[in-house]
Amino acid sequence: MSPPELILASGSSSRRTMLAAAGIDFTAIVPEIDEDEARAKMPPETAGDGRAVAEHLAERKALSVSARHPEALVLGCDQVLVCEGRLFNKAMDDAEADAALRALRGRPHQLISAAVIAKAQGLIWRCTDVARLEMRDFSDAFLKRYLQAELPDILGSVGCYRIEGRGTQLFERVQGDQFTIRGLPLIPLLAALRAHGALLS
Repeated sequence: MSPPELILASGSSSRRTMLAAAGIDFTAIVPEIDEDEARAKMPPETAGDGRAVAEHLAERKALSVSARHPEALVLGCDQVLVCEGRLFNKAMDDAEADAALRALRGRPHQLISAAVIAKAQGLIWRCTDVARLEMRDFSDAFLKRYLQAELPDILGSVGCYRIEGRGTQLFERVQGDQFTIRGLPLIPLLAALRAHGALLS
């Protein structure tokens, strides 16, 4: 019996890179959902909860693709950054990236990475992990040079950094799994894929 197909319901290059590097065969399909609309429909008591938002969006993405591919294992993911109670979105342009990094500078924040697997439009696995990071109080000169080197690539990252690259220089302290920081709790996912026959145990 052949293993089930794995579909990554995401356009994230970081998640694609992690899965490919781990030797996992998968197809990537960008889910057709409006994240802002999905957040707006959340109950008011959970709309400001970073964990609830990440889990809700991961579920919506997985179920959206699962509706068209019911026999596949569909992996939906989302990551939310929370700093002093504020939820950060991905920067849309250079100015927003500059503003976000100034807001995070010298402060601790959390990265909440949620992942779910759907099959036949039902959720069969979920995992949420949290990493804690603290940016150093870097200079304006450093920020300018960093943005010149990293834009526009960092616009796809919720914190405007790639921890596996130059973004390391932004930090004073990092606590948490590197895969979680990059947007996917990979080790628990591998265990789930083995449990559901998508990988050899």
